[in-house]
Order: sequence, then C-alpha cells, then structure tokens
Amino acid sequence: MMQVILVDDEKSVRDSARQWLELSDFTVKDFEDAAEALGAIHPDYAGIILSDVKMPGMDGLQFQKEIAKIDPHIPVVLFTGHGDIAMAVEAIRGGAYDFVEKPFDPERIIETIKRALEKRRLILENRQLKKELEENEGLDSRLVGTCKPMRELKREITHLAPTIANVLVLGETGTGKEVVARSIHELSDRRKLPYLALNCATIPVNMAESELFGHKHGAFTGAQSRRIGKLEAVQGGTLFLDELGSMPMDVQGKLLRALECREITPLGSNTPRPVEFRLISAMNEDPRKAIEEGRLREDLYFRLNTMEITVPPLRERKEDIPLLFSFFLERAADTYGRPAESLPSESAAVMMSHEWPGNVRELKSLAERFVLSSLPPAERIPKLLSGTVVDCGDSSVSLKEQVNLFERHLIQKSLARHDGNIKCVMDELQIPRRTLNEKMAKYGLSRT
Repeated sequence: MMQVILVDDEKSVRDSARQWLELSDFTVKDFEDAAEALGAIHPDYAGIILSDVKMPGMDGLQFQKEIAKIDPHIPVVLFTGHGDIAMAVEAIRGGAYDFVEKPFDPERIIETIKRALEKRRLILENRQLKKELEENEGLDSRLVGTCKPMRELKREITHLAPTIANVLVLGETGTGKEVVARSIHELSDRRKLPYLALNCATIPVNMAESELFGHKHGAFTGAQSRRIGKLEAVQGGTLFLDELGSMPMDVQGKLLRALECREITPLGSNTPRPVEFRLISAMNEDPRKAIEEGRLREDLYFRLNTMEITVPPLRERKEDIPLLFSFFLERAADTYGRPAESLPSESAAVMMSHEWPGNVRELKSLAERFVLSSLPPAERIPKLLSGTVVDCGDSSVSLKEQVNLFERHLIQKSLARHDGNIKCVMDELQIPRRTLNEKMAKYGLSRT
C-alpha cells in the first residue's frame, strides 16, 4: 500500500492533489492543519508526508521538525511557492526529503513520491530485520540449533511472542517445550512480569484446584492459612502448564471458566478475584487422542490452542547434534570444574546414528556424563550410549575407516531395529539387496 499524508490549508489544493494521487494508486489522508496531521504519524508509518510550507499555525518547517522527533527517517516532501525556495533549502538541511515548486507538475511529484516511498520501505525492512536478528540472538542462547526446523520454530516464536494469544506447545518429552514457553515470555511485552511454570503431572489430584486457584484459611482439613493460587500469583505475566492432559477433568472446567471470565474463586471463598495472564500450555501427546480417551476437555483444547507450536524431536534435527553437544559440554565443564575435551570424530558418528528417545534432555545428560567420565575420550560415547556396540578404536583412524565404521553401525542398527528383515532394512537405508548383501559380508554382519 502506497500511503501519503497530504497537508495544505487550501481546500482546493488538497482536493485536486488527492484526486490525481488516488488516480495513481496512492492511498491519501489529507489534513488542513499540520498539528492535527501529527496524530496520524507514528514511528512505523510506512508512507511519506506531502506538506505546504506556508500555513497558519504550525508551518511546514516546524511540522518537519516535529515529524523528525517521531522518526527522522520519515520522508517529508514540501510544496513551495517561488518565494519559499530559501525556506525549502533550509528544510532540506533540516532533514526534509525534497521540495516541489508550485504550480505542480504531477508527473514530477509522482516520481518524487515513488522514490521517497522506496526509501521508506527499505528503512522499515532494515529496521525489522535488525529487530528480528536481535531477537534471534536472544533465542539462540536458549534454543540452540541452525537446522531448518529450528529456524522455523524460532521464526514462529518471534512472530507470536508480542501477541496476547494463548499458545499450545506440542512435542515429545525432553524436546524443550518449557524452553520454548520461557522464550515466548522473554520476547513478549510481559517479560518484566512474573513467569510461573507448573507440571500438572506432579500435583496430587486433591491439591490441583488449590494449586491453581488458591484457598482460604479453613477451606479444608490442613488449610491453616490463606494460599494464593498460581493464576493469581502470575498476575499480568505468563503461566506455563506442562503435561496438561494430567490435570483432573473438573479442574480443567474451572480453568476454562477462568480463561473465559478472567476471574477465579479460591476454595472456601464466595468472592471472585480478577486475574489477567497469558497461558502457555504443553503436551507430549496428540491432544485429540487425549480428548478421545476422556483426559482432556475438547472445549478447553479449543480455548488453549489459539496457536500451536510443535517442537521437533532430536532425531529430526540431527545436524544440530554437534552444536548442541558442544554447548552442553561447555556448560557441564564449567559446572563441574572439568576440562571440555573435544569430541572424537568417530564418536560424533556414533551420536549421529543414535535415535535419541530422550531427545535434547538425553543429549544434555550425555554431555554431563562425558565430562565426568574417567574413560579415554574415544571410548566414552559408545559406552555411555546404551546399546551402542561400535568399537571406535582410537581417534587417529583415517577418514575412510571412520566412514566404514559409521556405515557398519547404521546397517547393524537397522538390522536390529527390524529383527533381521532384509526388505525393511533395504527400504529404510534405500539401497538395493545386492549392495546390502555385499556390505553385510564386508562388515561381518548377519541377520541375527
């Protein structure tokens, strides 16, 4: 959209200028008074300003200075009479984009406006890019990874964070769902307000309502004092509810009401309390399955999933494993006061072939055990990863030997995974039967 704000105290000038600008596909807002026009201008305004110089009240020069206070990069084009050239030159020195002499040459003005709009577009694009880079730098310290699924995840987070939308985060155990929730909070306007996390699976069933909504003194046996629930304690901030499918169904109903009415009633009280918070919830299973099995209310699900974010499992982003492992290795070495020894290349191959059922959490644990292990570095990863039977030898093996080692391990894992079913192994590894037979013979592998 090509936006233009037109300011001139003469109605006939405004009417004629607006008419031929609109015929040239510009969107025009016109004002008689410069002070009034300032109310329509903000730092993210994507258009330009056309203004007369000589006007009653605030003239074009003062108008240009006030615009510069809002954003010095908004292009201002001034209309000038023959006697106003000196004033226009002064305005250019003060930051105005250009000036156009009266009587107007429509073609010249159109050309000037198009150049100014292109400049404004580039400025706003660069500004947005800088903002996204700054946000991503902050995200990179939390969500380590550069593969395509992680780039898309970070893009979703930076896009959703500034909104007030509830978010449902889906992903397997250990993928980093709470890290995603914390990142959304840190990039939102609520970053200076509370962030509270609650794992629904760890709350005793009889305490779930009190944990969320609070209770009054004497509300039940053992309630010896008033307790503020999480929904009230997080006032104005972000509440993260993990493993939502473990929340009792009756409590889910009360949570739904709290989200719709923005108020809660603590146990033992008859007085509702207003609450305002953003809810981010997480599940490590398909919500629809939980609904079918009667563990998740369908109406609550529709209230929670204004937006859904799926965190990819580690096996779908294996190219990030070396980077992630190095990140966790350095942190573990710092925590335990041990040297961060480099990972042997053959061990990296073993890690790349592992399925990572525990996802990022498993990788982090492996890095900590790697740092604490007394084994030679080349032996640590195969011994620490249960089920890995690759003999990595020492770290001085040639590239060809490392490739053979990795290939043998992949075939061996596939044979084990498919109980020796050759056709399944061929399909998984995408190799013909003859090639598979040759490689099995080469590496001394059998169906069993």
